[in-house]
Amino acid sequence: MIGDKSVLGLIVARGGSKGLPRKNIRQIGGKPMIAWTVEAGKQSQCIDRLILSSEDDEIIEVVRQLECDVPFVRPKNLATDESSPIEVIRHAIESLPEKYDYLVLLQPTSPLRIANDIDRCVELCYQKKAPACVTITESEKTPYWMYELREDHRLHSVLSGTKRIVRRQDLPKTYTLNGAVFVARSDWIIYHDDFLGPDTIGCEMPRVRSIDIDSATDLIVADAIFKETGLG
Repeated sequence: MIGDKSVLGLIVARGGSKGLPRKNIRQIGGKPMIAWTVEAGKQSQCIDRLILSSEDDEIIEVVRQLECDVPFVRPKNLATDESSPIEVIRHAIESLPEKYDYLVLLQPTSPLRIANDIDRCVELCYQKKAPACVTITESEKTPYWMYELREDHRLHSVLSGTKRIVRRQDLPKTYTLNGAVFVARSDWIIYHDDFLGPDTIGCEMPRVRSIDIDSATDLIVADAIFKETGLG
């Protein structure tokens, strides 16, 4: 709960992954990767119920062994590369008999995210009366020094129209989505196609916990962080 509002935690994990096959249950820090998200969700002080949405029997079995609720099996047509994340969310919300005020989307590919990151994001969304809140981290590379390479090999600034900033210390801070936590009011997200909108707010997370597993290299880096920090 947050105030008098109920909160549903939704872990989304499908079996198919072309970039890193079976990534959601690959070992990282001595556990299946999805286990870290289950643990963080269960430790959250805000989430009232934590559930999994998946079509994959092996992922479902792993999560059930972790004592996480699996109230339904996701339809196969919502588990393809082209499937809309919002359609998956709508299916989950509509599949439950009870209703929740807030929806928290958690992806297994952010295994270093902790319960406090989840709760801070929910609390900020509630306190600011925002329809949605997403976790962000400070950009490693500034867009002020990014360029497109044209066919004639000329460089064109991505941020065209802005004055070139030469000194690093003069650069404004920029942030990127890290994919760790997405929070929204349930009555809002069910009618929108994205968590991002003009009234969406950001909740900053440290870069060390913001790694998003998308490749074998990401897996190696995250595993090294777990070992270095003593978590794994």
